[in-house]
Amino acid sequence: MTKPISNKIVLVTGASSGFGKELATQLLRKGAKVAATFRKPDQADAFTASHPDNALGVVMDITDARAIESGVASVVDHFGRIDILANNAGVGTVGAVEETSDAEARRIFDVNFFGALAVNRAVLPIMRAQKSGHIFQYSAIGGFIGYPGLGVYAAAKGATDIVGEAMAAEVKPLGIDVTVLTIGIFETEFAGSSIQHTDKVIEDYAETPAGKTRGMFEGLQGNQPNVPEKGAAAIIALMEADEPPVHAALGADAMGGMRKKMGDIEAELSAWEANAASTARDAEAA
Repeated sequence: MTKPISNKIVLVTGASSGFGKELATQLLRKGAKVAATFRKPDQADAFTASHPDNALGVVMDITDARAIESGVASVVDHFGRIDILANNAGVGTVGAVEETSDAEARRIFDVNFFGALAVNRAVLPIMRAQKSGHIFQYSAIGGFIGYPGLGVYAAAKGATDIVGEAMAAEVKPLGIDVTVLTIGIFETEFAGSSIQHTDKVIEDYAETPAGKTRGMFEGLQGNQPNVPEKGAAAIIALMEADEPPVHAALGADAMGGMRKKMGDIEAELSAWEANAASTARDAEAA
C-alpha cells in the first residue's frame, strides 16, 4: 500500500543543486506542493516562478536560527501545513581528523548536524499539531562507517543518524514518522565544486588511507556509481510508503557497506564475548 505524494506539502532544504534540486523537481512533477530553500534570493524567486501554484522558494541559511524560524513560518503561511520535511542541506570536508581545525569541524557540524536539528525543532510543533508528518534525516554511508579522511564529516552524519533514530521513537506515538537515509556515493557536486579540503595537510598522512581518500575525490566526479534522478525517485517511494522504515539505504554501495560493517561488528563481538561478559557482578552466595 502507498500514500500518493500528490497534494502533499513537502519542505526540501538545500535545493539549489544535486539531490535537493532533483527531489524538488520530481515532487512537483508528481503533483506535490514544494517549498524549497536556497541561499540566494534570485534562486528562490526562479523556483517560485517555475510553478506558481505549487512551488515556493524560501531564502534560508540553516545555520541561522532566525532565518529558519521565519522560513518555516512563511511555508505554513503559504501552504497551511508541512507534511514532509527532507533535511537535505549539507556540506563535506576531506581531511584526516588531526588535519581538521576547530573552525572547520564546527562548520561541518553547524550545517550537517545543528542546522538539520534546528529545522527539525521548527517543523515538529507543526507536525505535532497536525498529528501527522514524515521527517527525512539525510545521513550517509560515511555516517555509518568511519571512513579515514572523512572522520569529522562522518561524525556529523553519524550524529544526524543517531538523533534521527532516537527521534523516530519519540515522535512515532504522535503520528510522525522519521526515516534516516544512509546515502551512498551519488553524482552530485559533493565530490565536485562543493567539496572542501582541510587547510592543513600533514605529509605523514599522504600514503595512509586518509591521504588516499583526499586523492580519491580528485578523480571521483563523473564516476560515481549512483545518479540523483534515481535517488530522488527512491526517496519519493519512501515518502509514499504506508509503513516507512526508520533506516533506509540509498545505493547498492551503501547497502553493501552497511552489511559489511554489521558483519564485522558481529564477528568482533563474538570473538570478545567472554571478555565482555567478564564484568558481571558475582552472584551472591546462597
